[in-house]
Amino acid sequence: MSRKLKIAIVDDEPDMRESISQWLVLSGFETESYASAEDALKVVGPDWPGVVVSDIRMPGMDGIAFLKRLMSMDSALPVILITGHGDVPMAVEAMRLGAMDFMEKPFNPDKMTALAKKATQARRMTLDNRALRRDLSEGQQVMSKLIGSSPVMERLREDILDLGQADGHVLIDGETGTGKTLVAHALHAVGPRATKKFVPVSCAAYNDEALSARLFGPLDDGLPAVEETRGGTLCLEDIEALSEPLQARLLAFISDQGAPAETRIIAISNARGEGRKAEDSLRPDLFYRLSALNITLPPLRARGEDILTLFNRMTEQFSEEYGCEAPQVGAQEAAQLLQAPWPGNIRQLINVAERAVLQNRRGSGSIASLLMTDGDDNQQATTTEGKPLKEYVESFERMLIDNTMRRHKGSIANVMDELCLPRRTLNEKMAKYGLQRSDYL
Repeated sequence: MSRKLKIAIVDDEPDMRESISQWLVLSGFETESYASAEDALKVVGPDWPGVVVSDIRMPGMDGIAFLKRLMSMDSALPVILITGHGDVPMAVEAMRLGAMDFMEKPFNPDKMTALAKKATQARRMTLDNRALRRDLSEGQQVMSKLIGSSPVMERLREDILDLGQADGHVLIDGETGTGKTLVAHALHAVGPRATKKFVPVSCAAYNDEALSARLFGPLDDGLPAVEETRGGTLCLEDIEALSEPLQARLLAFISDQGAPAETRIIAISNARGEGRKAEDSLRPDLFYRLSALNITLPPLRARGEDILTLFNRMTEQFSEEYGCEAPQVGAQEAAQLLQAPWPGNIRQLINVAERAVLQNRRGSGSIASLLMTDGDDNQQATTTEGKPLKEYVESFERMLIDNTMRRHKGSIANVMDELCLPRRTLNEKMAKYGLQRSDYL
């Protein structure tokens, strides 16, 4: 049986809070009351199991500002606004901003019940769908490798779950080292073809004759890729390296399949990282067939505090491999990691993390010195433009709590002692940064 959803009542007038709460409780709902939007925001966040009923005119943060905050955290959260007669135009504008509906004072109890029922039903459907999608993603080991909580990574995971269920061919592009092959694996793993074959073929690794045989046959040993992946996924890496004759042959193969395609093709292009686009190298009819669905991977420099999370994970892994302590990242080094341009993206970060562990084992060197070279050609690297101090502070604070929680395996008491934080403050900061104790146990 699904759990009961809550209704958060936010109003600075005690009598109004009590009146709404009493009526909704009598109607079978579970309520929580808050005297201000600020108080409610300490509890209500993304995936909150309920809906919000809020007055518009309140001291401090008013209902419109409150609505904007809620929508920025969870755009699918149902919000019902309570308004005086003169505030109706404002309430209509609020609906444009994302509010579900509004009621005038004095409110009609039956309308309140009907709106609450409609809102909770909508919320339950949203949360059930999210849980289903989350179970699907967590059930696939490959999805767990897509580390990061930045908005661009959240969107990427959502895109993978959406496109993974589709039948169309996919074009993945982005700079070198951003994890395009991993995303191709994830698209296959979360979709209905997950139990079928996933075969990657690098178009740049063969000459024309060998690539033609690998893709279409004949082969002396085994099946060509188009036969091997029947019912599954054929991943064509470096698609821009495909010659004109092979492009024509691939287009014919796609056309002969019809729709839905028996073999799904995921094409990976590195052209974007070279200042070009995939369509510059492919014939237009093939490009449009392959790019029916498209995912562009974000560069590492656009992923904010994910940089620190990834660096932390990589140094932990390498420290276990080499049997030594992972280097401790200070505030200045954290800022340098965030500012670095990372032209080699995740591949470069992995290289820097490994060398940082080796340096730490010898007791010499610094992360800053490693960032002065890009790992491939020993060229001095420049830094990106500076970011607001608040962003650096928050990123470092999140990394510090994350590190400490990992070290103490989720022991809240030990983390409180080491960081000299009261329990409430630690809980608030963990909620703010999306850190959950269960992840460290």
